[in-house]
Amino acid sequence: MGRDKRVPREPPQSVEFRHQIMVFGNSLFYPILGFASFVVFVYMSFGGIRFSFLEEGPELSFVERNGTQFVLDGKAFYVNGWNSYWLMVQSVDVYSRSKVREMMKTGAKMGLTVCRTWAFNDGDYNALQTSPGHFDEQAFQALDYVIAEARQHGIRLLLSLVNNLQAYGGKSQYVKWAWQEGVGLSSSNDSFFFDPSIRTYFKNYIKTVLTRKNSITGIEYRNDPTIFGWELINEPRCMSDPSGDTLQGWIDEMSSFVKLIDKNHLLTVGLEGFYGPNDPKSSTVNPELWASRLGSDFIRNSKISNIDFASVHIYPDHWFHEQIFEDQLKFVSKWMLSHIEDGDKVLKKPVLFSEFGLSEENQNFSVSDREKMHRAVLDIIYKSAKRNRSGAGALVWQFLVSGMKEFSDEYGMVPWESSSTPSVFVEQSCRLANAKGWTQLDVSFKEHC
Repeated sequence: MGRDKRVPREPPQSVEFRHQIMVFGNSLFYPILGFASFVVFVYMSFGGIRFSFLEEGPELSFVERNGTQFVLDGKAFYVNGWNSYWLMVQSVDVYSRSKVREMMKTGAKMGLTVCRTWAFNDGDYNALQTSPGHFDEQAFQALDYVIAEARQHGIRLLLSLVNNLQAYGGKSQYVKWAWQEGVGLSSSNDSFFFDPSIRTYFKNYIKTVLTRKNSITGIEYRNDPTIFGWELINEPRCMSDPSGDTLQGWIDEMSSFVKLIDKNHLLTVGLEGFYGPNDPKSSTVNPELWASRLGSDFIRNSKISNIDFASVHIYPDHWFHEQIFEDQLKFVSKWMLSHIEDGDKVLKKPVLFSEFGLSEENQNFSVSDREKMHRAVLDIIYKSAKRNRSGAGALVWQFLVSGMKEFSDEYGMVPWESSSTPSVFVEQSCRLANAKGWTQLDVSFKEHC
């Protein structure tokens, strides 16, 4: 089943700092000098941020696709990365931005190369889009900061554009907006996919985000190689139309619109990977019968020409409530190898396993079992890389830094709090680097190899 990514509680108000300029005597010299000094201070503290990013940011190339592989600077690029959905909302307030920098540093130290995060927050606290076509500049500057900070650490971002779930607004918020404005055709959440007014809302959102000029780097998002690619929607489902026709039409239209604006970046759907009702694998590979009735179809959706790579999620503990852990591991292998085969033989595109994890709420959960599951996923990716196959990488769900309990969920991990957890991912970074060449800009993780 789909999982609702947790919406954080509203953070406490930041402390207000007051600056006073001391004036001595009746001379005008000191006030003028004080004001000039204040202007210099403000520039160096804030305006200088943009200067330092422009001057010191590393040169990056766009990640491209060649057949079933991602390519960077002419070489095959296999991804070892993570999810931190919370980066933008933690960057709105200056006092919490240090968490974003710490997360980027930690990822780079582990040799990770791609982070998946939300580039949306619709009608929620600190919303990026407050209503259709209206954006909060402070929230947009927070997303600017996330991209600029990722660039500084040589991390690329897979940016998701909307949520199928309700967290951070999601498709239900778009439906609510249309209903409130009296233009909605239906109050069903699935009208997000077929209502013309809502499609227009979302296209306007896409255009605004893709053409945004970063207030820190000065680079439009569509021209920034820090962005690995775009994801249309997190875990799309359209259960009102199990045939899949409605979702297929939406993906076709939106992917064409993205490519009309941005021809530089890779594009994926954001699928969980379930096979549709007419696919023979729906009865042999899908976790259970319900998985073919969600209105999504892995092969059909991923075949669309404007979709550059396929996306798959891995959550056997949520899909099989009665299975023992060992059987879940067997399913992980079967699930991944099936989709890699699809990438090689049917889609002829890379396959990115963009979410995977093991819940700490499972009965008899242990950190060692979680690490076994992580290793099982990463081993299959490594073997795919060694054989130049389509299994192009994996992004674990999810990493945080200390002091973020309100953003965590049953999968959340703080690297380095457990000495063994980061070693699993460092080892994968080392293996991929040795097999395919060093792509990490921060090579400090080499000391762990």
